[in-house]
Amino acid sequence: MEAKEKDGRSSFILGGAKIAAPRLAPALYLVATPIGNLSDITLRALETLAGADVLACEDTRVTRVLLERYGIRRRMLAYHEHNEAEATARLVAIVEEGRSVALASDAGTPLVSDPGFRLVRAAQERGVRVVPIPGPSAVLAALSVSGLPTDAFMFAGFLPSKAGQRRSRLEALASVPATLVFFESPRRIADSMAAMGEVLGPRQAVVARELTKAFEELRRGTLPELAAHYAEAGAPKGEIVVCIAPPGEAAPADADEIDRLLLALSAEMPASKAAGEAARMTGGRKSELYQRLLALKEGGDGR
Repeated sequence: MEAKEKDGRSSFILGGAKIAAPRLAPALYLVATPIGNLSDITLRALETLAGADVLACEDTRVTRVLLERYGIRRRMLAYHEHNEAEATARLVAIVEEGRSVALASDAGTPLVSDPGFRLVRAAQERGVRVVPIPGPSAVLAALSVSGLPTDAFMFAGFLPSKAGQRRSRLEALASVPATLVFFESPRRIADSMAAMGEVLGPRQAVVARELTKAFEELRRGTLPELAAHYAEAGAPKGEIVVCIAPPGEAAPADADEIDRLLLALSAEMPASKAAGEAARMTGGRKSELYQRLLALKEGGDGR
């Protein structure tokens, strides 16, 4: 697993120059790698990938492309969901023996919808030092260009593939007062956007596709608009991140339309529940809509 030069040092190539990587202290290093553009790698990440005694990665074929780009020659140890238990014990033992281990995912920051949680937990339980080597993240890249609030956000990973479980998950997230960020696969984007529109209402959203790559695309609109687009256009290609505005960030609906909606809902359910449903559909505040509904029922205009 080790790949050292004759003088005991490892190296990488940057700008045509061969650079020796420093020796690393015994620890588990979590190395963020590019999500598309290989130039997004950090200098510290290169030093760690080249200098660690053992390099573990999700898919050796994917990581090899990055290593070859920067002239790093070394063997790799596969670490993925199918061998986590066995590989975790092995990697922790390596650090306990006084060597360094670098963990890299296929793209982005390890553990973010990628294997590694079990390894980090085991390392911490054994008193092994864990060191983050920060860098590219599809979540933060999408959020930064979304134009949606960034003061509070929640990364929710992938939605369940089954319709009922997906709806339940969205309902649980509907009231979170933050921008929601999801990963999604191209083949499921149309169904997911439709479910998001039904549960979360006409919130503003952004679908970020192929970030940092040649065909990078940002598509903005309300959830129903985006759902309609993907239903018609079909499955796109590439990696996808979806950002959705918090409750109350949807485009304001017409006051008369809201009044009609409130009255229609209240004919089928109690006032409080009608106000809650209207809030979900319009992005408005339940308390304000409830007071508006009471005013309408009393015959006033409430304005």
